[in-house]
Amino acid sequence: MSSAIDEAVQRTSLSMSNQMEMLIFRLTDNQLYGINVFKIIEIIECPPKIDHIPRSHPAMKGVIDFRGKAISAVDLSQAVGLSDKNFNDELAYLIICEYNRQQTAFIIQTPETLMIRSWSDIHKPKGISAKALVAIAYSDENEAVMLLDIETILAEVVGLNQGTETSSFSGDNLDWSSLHILLVDDSRTALLLLQSLLDKLGCQHTSMQSAAQALDFLNKAQQESSLSIDMIISDIEMPGMDGFTLVRTIRENPTFHDIKIMLHSSMSNPTNQIKAKQAGANDFVAKFDPGFLSDRIAALCGLKV
Repeated sequence: MSSAIDEAVQRTSLSMSNQMEMLIFRLTDNQLYGINVFKIIEIIECPPKIDHIPRSHPAMKGVIDFRGKAISAVDLSQAVGLSDKNFNDELAYLIICEYNRQQTAFIIQTPETLMIRSWSDIHKPKGISAKALVAIAYSDENEAVMLLDIETILAEVVGLNQGTETSSFSGDNLDWSSLHILLVDDSRTALLLLQSLLDKLGCQHTSMQSAAQALDFLNKAQQESSLSIDMIISDIEMPGMDGFTLVRTIRENPTFHDIKIMLHSSMSNPTNQIKAKQAGANDFVAKFDPGFLSDRIAALCGLKV
């Protein structure tokens, strides 16, 4: 029991030191890919038969029964434009993950090992046009490990929480035009969802795709005495610097003391609420519930009719 507790403490501490532990695995191109272990529930052998869903995306192979619950099974190779995995006749594996409060089984060729890397060693690719690729790291053997934009993949394959309906939102009469919110997320899909929501609410917003860009923007605005940001909504998993480190860095500058900060992540584990508060964030909201997110923004910023 003590070893299990020690392991849990060690993994939690990674998120407070700008590090990530990832499972690395191979797809049908035999290339290495990685997924944050905090999003993985279980790894199991893929059954040779999966119940098909008619008229679904080609990469959607159907649904499987996982602990009494039907969840989508997505061929990750095919979803990123590779040849599909022949799980009917060959050994394949399922990585059961939770993104945005939704469980999905990703079909992969084979799992490899666990790897810990600092976010400063994980880089956003430059000059590469691949919308599903969000970052690159390197294994101990100096082999490239591709980190995929799972949110974009899920949005395309299963339509993951794409709506921006605010029917559950109780603040339709609020004056949103007074707010200026800085959005920080390396996922283009996540940024588009946030931008669409804030546009619908009538809120001003500025977007950055990395923590470094956000810090440069804030520091420049401070130097020019033009800082007008009321709130920052940031992802957690980002190349270079994660959201927890971004929050701690911002909180070290007294000039930014009054800016409300919300961490907004597909890592929907409730422990992230605690880690967000420890880093200095005002709130943590799991992606992507537009009505709840709108309510939390209004509450944190004290909006009135």
